[in-house]
Amino acid sequence: MKTPFMSFDTRTYVKEINDLNIKLLKATETLTEVEDVDVGTSLKELVYETDKVKLYRYKREGAATCKTPVIIVYALVNRYYMLDLQPDRSIVRNLLEHGIDLYVLDWGYPTNADRYLTIDDYVNEYLNDCVDFLRKDTNSDKVNIMGVCQGGTFSVIYSALHPEKVRNLVTLVTPVDFATNEGLLFSWSKHMNIDALVDTYGVIPGDFLNSGFLMLMPFTLHITKYMDMLDIMQDKDKLLNFLRMEKWIFDSPAQAGECLRQFVKDLYQGNKLVKGELCIGERKVDLKKITMPLLNIFAISDHIVTPCATKPLNDLVGSEDKELYEFKGGHIGVFVGSKSQKELAPAVSEWLHKRSEK
Repeated sequence: MKTPFMSFDTRTYVKEINDLNIKLLKATETLTEVEDVDVGTSLKELVYETDKVKLYRYKREGAATCKTPVIIVYALVNRYYMLDLQPDRSIVRNLLEHGIDLYVLDWGYPTNADRYLTIDDYVNEYLNDCVDFLRKDTNSDKVNIMGVCQGGTFSVIYSALHPEKVRNLVTLVTPVDFATNEGLLFSWSKHMNIDALVDTYGVIPGDFLNSGFLMLMPFTLHITKYMDMLDIMQDKDKLLNFLRMEKWIFDSPAQAGECLRQFVKDLYQGNKLVKGELCIGERKVDLKKITMPLLNIFAISDHIVTPCATKPLNDLVGSEDKELYEFKGGHIGVFVGSKSQKELAPAVSEWLHKRSEK
């Protein structure tokens, strides 16, 4: 009678070990050729600064064909260079090539001195200061805002509070309706003891939050990608692509405690933005005050900001000119996927050009 051990194929095992050793050897050789991992390589210049917040203008060849400037407002939890990860995967470069006068707001890296910053500080002070500088510097009465993820939520709030300063609003994978339980992030946040977290840390470490995001897809983000890495490490270009993404994933700024407390309690747990109950500073946020043209982009396979959290925005605003754009991909694919470069960025540019200041 055969035992399980008798069916063991020694030759296959030896071959697999030998193939693995060859892969590891070639991978080591490739790694020695990697000197640095460049991200966010599009040229830009610092045009405005306040506290840790910086406003950059991207440099372009030739004059902009879209007169109204565009300011990108990214999330607090990650870095904005995801939109400019590498030359051939860059919404930034794509928009520049399509004639957009493009700026980006850099929130910086909060320290303990920033623990008491609130949403009011980020929206009505920092973002508003950058918008006012941009309006004055470009001699434009209004600007275009392109808000991304949490930065899109801030942009929605800002546009409702300061509609006279915004010509067009573009939102990418932006959570607005937090009532959903689709996606682990929304479920977790509803049961999070945010008071204990903020009272303990003051400023929440970026690594702490990042570990939570990685747990949204634990097998894919912790095991599979590193197993698959061996298959690409022999190709320097593919390896650099992988390392750029890894650099972005683990470049997670800390979070100002009071801002995060309000974001979790008022939005994830209270859903006050949709209900019309959200107060920023001393003002209530009324989404019907958003009357400028709106382009609302959602990703059909987004596991972080699910479509049902994004799509309701179009029914809540007062805009007559509003469009819902379905992107066939996931949360990250919106920024770096091939469809993003070939289809999404050109579509955003065309939409903005049609509604730009004449």
